[in-house]
Amino acid sequence: MIRKITNVESFPESSGFLSVHMKATLQKIICIVSILTGTTLAGIAQTGISYTLTSPDKKIELTVEVGEGITWQVNHKETQVLLPSALSMTLSTGEKLGKNARISKSTQHFIDNSFETPFYKKSRVTDQYNQLLLRFRGNYTLEFRAYNDGVAYRFLTHRKGELTITNEESNFLFNADHKAFVPYVNDMRGDERYSYSFESFYDEIHISEMAVDSLAIVPLLVDLGNGKKAVILESNVENYPGMFLTVNPDQPNSIQAVFAPYPLEGEIGGYNMLNFIATKRADYIAKTKGDRTYPWRAMVISEQDGQLANNDMVQKLAAPCRIQDISWIKPGKSAWDWWHNYNLRGVDFKAGINTESYKYTIDFAAANQIEYIIIDWGWSTTTLMESIPEVNIPGLVEYGKQKNVDIILWASWELIHKEKEQVFPYYAQMGVKGFKVDFFDSDDQHMIDIVYDMAQAAADHQLILNLHGMKATGIQRTYPNILNFEGVKGLENFKWAPILNGQIRDDHPQYDVTIPYIRMMAGPLDYTPGAMRNATCAIYRTINDNPMSQGTRVHQLAMYIVYEAPFEMMADSPTDYIREQECTDFITRIPTVFDETIVLDGEIAEYIMLARRKGREWYVGAMTNWTEREKTIDFSFLGEGTYEAEIFRDGINADRDATDYQKEVVRITANDTQTIQMYSGGGWTARITPVD
Repeated sequence: MIRKITNVESFPESSGFLSVHMKATLQKIICIVSILTGTTLAGIAQTGISYTLTSPDKKIELTVEVGEGITWQVNHKETQVLLPSALSMTLSTGEKLGKNARISKSTQHFIDNSFETPFYKKSRVTDQYNQLLLRFRGNYTLEFRAYNDGVAYRFLTHRKGELTITNEESNFLFNADHKAFVPYVNDMRGDERYSYSFESFYDEIHISEMAVDSLAIVPLLVDLGNGKKAVILESNVENYPGMFLTVNPDQPNSIQAVFAPYPLEGEIGGYNMLNFIATKRADYIAKTKGDRTYPWRAMVISEQDGQLANNDMVQKLAAPCRIQDISWIKPGKSAWDWWHNYNLRGVDFKAGINTESYKYTIDFAAANQIEYIIIDWGWSTTTLMESIPEVNIPGLVEYGKQKNVDIILWASWELIHKEKEQVFPYYAQMGVKGFKVDFFDSDDQHMIDIVYDMAQAAADHQLILNLHGMKATGIQRTYPNILNFEGVKGLENFKWAPILNGQIRDDHPQYDVTIPYIRMMAGPLDYTPGAMRNATCAIYRTINDNPMSQGTRVHQLAMYIVYEAPFEMMADSPTDYIREQECTDFITRIPTVFDETIVLDGEIAEYIMLARRKGREWYVGAMTNWTEREKTIDFSFLGEGTYEAEIFRDGINADRDATDYQKEVVRITANDTQTIQMYSGGGWTARITPVD
């Protein structure tokens, strides 16, 4: 670990850390006030004092203005990213942190750090930034960071006892009515405003067109023009509600934060009676200890879209790992039963939620070296301590051990929350390796506390977690036993996507090449790829028992490389994978965590091309929307020597039959390039192995 902290006094005036005029002004104030009143600078209110912080590469400039209120503004080279945008935190006492602020101390440092990331798209993350700490009278601090790829700030309070937060003001005031990719909250559970699954398509609209009465989730992207993008994020959300966004009707071109008030009363309802629906909310958003840090408010700024698809901001801002021994955490793939609706062919038993079907799935996983199977919804009774008669959980766990296949169990968040003291030790001792926990569908302080408590309890029993109905905000670094999150319009949506007037309403191929630039910035996603029934626009239909995907077979294969998922699903039926063994072999040989990631080319909502390395092997995935494309891959990222590339590409008839593909094996070197053809909704993918 390298960590360099430099005192502010050592910075030259040209460094951009502290304005020359600022220093001179402070010295004059100190001198005058001391002569006339004998007081110090900390004893008076400052008005119009500004601090400037630059990124290490000097491209980003963050300015903080302290006066009657506090604002922050951001420039990226010649581009005004944010105009002065207000920030504050209001307490139940009426005190507003940030109003008439009085600075008692300011310090600035350069931090050069790095940390290991064993369950990520790269094995190590560089964490380099310039930091500004503003300590205020009233025992609170604002911390600002300027990275080469963005900016972030957070509050800290240093008080005894407990604080009640009634609101946090966080504004993002842009200099123009830019186009944005807005993921609206549009399917509330039980019609409760803050109960949502965090799965949204993107409305591509201007800021002025955002609905005043609607919430959006983060990340949210704003197109600044000239190729530049800004993405609003949060990280390290603990003992506090998550951040929603909405347009500010009182300030043009402004997006503001909204937080769910704390739930005082509620009931179980929503989808299948699996959600907690708040029936009464408090007039505050959080009750918390007075001495703490608060979540980060961040903005990533890119000059090229590809930079967004390989960004580490949420990871860098998250709290470090709290699990001392992580050797038991095993990433990998899992056969999954729910999407194909338990359909098996050519067997001599009735397929369904039963022991015979799961033994068959274990056999399939073992034959293909798949690490896990999931036993999804329906295996338990009204308690997780009891399975239905048709499913013998202890017997299946033992059968899996014999085949070197581990078991993950599905559970509702409510039953895990109520029964974890019995459930976690019982199933951990049995040999179950973890739980897919579903239907959180909220991120108010109450639910966030439940998630952290659950993560620690699971880690205590060496259990991994896959969280559904919950978005990623950095907890995956703090508790790396959380291998995956949903929070994405994944393959399950192909089972019910509406067709209106003969046209598909939901454009999945376009969404598929949008989320690597936006949603994936927050963390891994359980898209659950792997459909073997693939369809063009002309023949796509929604069929629950035999669902199909939009786009080509190779589009699906490429997802296993493009999408980050340390715990990755194989969503289709084992009998379909057996029938398509060539594709299955390719999928199962792709790792789920990597040592290095390189974005080769891409444009948001259009296409993505990236390469990931594990050891000496490289994996390349490319995907397009419904537009056919011809692109060139430059293999200069390879090391010295000769490589063998196993390539899957869209077949020449993939525009008519989306299952059509061609496989070839070729020799390549770092000096080679290859022109690739991706058909409508198509893809291209390769596994590249050094030839010894």
